[in-house]
Amino acid sequence: MRKLVVASTASVVFGFGAFAQGADYPPSAAPGECFARVLIPETTEIITEQVVDQPESEEITVVPARYESITEEVLVKEETVAYRTIPAVYETITETIIVEPERSEVVTIPATYETYEEQVLVRAAYTTWESGEGLYGRSSVDGEPSASDDSEQATGEVLCRVEVPAQYDTVTRTRVVSPERTEMRTVPAVMETVTREIVIKPAEVVEEIVPAEFATVTKRVLVAPATEQITIVPASFKTVERRVVTGGGGLEWREVLCDTNASRDKIVEVQRALTAAGYNVSADGAFGPATLAAMEAYQRANGLPVGYLTVSTVESLGVSPR
Repeated sequence: MRKLVVASTASVVFGFGAFAQGADYPPSAAPGECFARVLIPETTEIITEQVVDQPESEEITVVPARYESITEEVLVKEETVAYRTIPAVYETITETIIVEPERSEVVTIPATYETYEEQVLVRAAYTTWESGEGLYGRSSVDGEPSASDDSEQATGEVLCRVEVPAQYDTVTRTRVVSPERTEMRTVPAVMETVTREIVIKPAEVVEEIVPAEFATVTKRVLVAPATEQITIVPASFKTVERRVVTGGGGLEWREVLCDTNASRDKIVEVQRALTAAGYNVSADGAFGPATLAAMEAYQRANGLPVGYLTVSTVESLGVSPR
């Protein structure tokens, strides 16, 4: 038989174990079927039988002593004098007191100022000579008299008397609108409302008589002492249940699903069925350690052969093996 190796903690038949060396082959099977030798769980039967629970014995019974009760009054606490303090009686009153009296104070009111603009003479007006551009009706070339002009001799220099106006500048100045002054102001008194307690009735101590205390007590008086009685206690029996193995416990060839005859979709069906049965595993189609652990837990809980994905396990899960 060809032995398959899978990269998983599950063996070739989706469980722990492998074929024993030299073991017999499984019974005749159709192509595509896989078998594995699995341990068949033992079948047991519960039987009942009578066993001795307690053997015969002697029981010593103590007859308790007999007492009579008598009652009487006894002094528990003598009469005493107690002193009780009656606390003082207070009354809460509310009154207004002067924290700071009314007073007068001198307050300095600072001066106020304003800004304004003023024209300031920078340079006074004056007259001066300036060069002219020439006489009207007389032409010149490059500042020289024209040669055609022979009516009179000209020097070529013209001076004009002009007046230069005065120059002013605008400056910003500050002036007092109202000078600093002082005035007398009245600061009102500061009042505060306070609450205080006053004694209406002082504390006092009064004397009280505490009466004596008595108690009624019950005494037990022995009438008859205790005695012993011997009684034979017969044996007692009980019914017990015992589990007896009636079969199973051996290795048998059983048809299984393995990586030869089980598709990835079939493994997904098995994983989903295990999850529905309360064994939560991922339906990823890979028969890994989690799926193996869930399968074995399901097999133990349902009395199925443990360790391989047998066809009986698949059918128990409600999945078709084909």
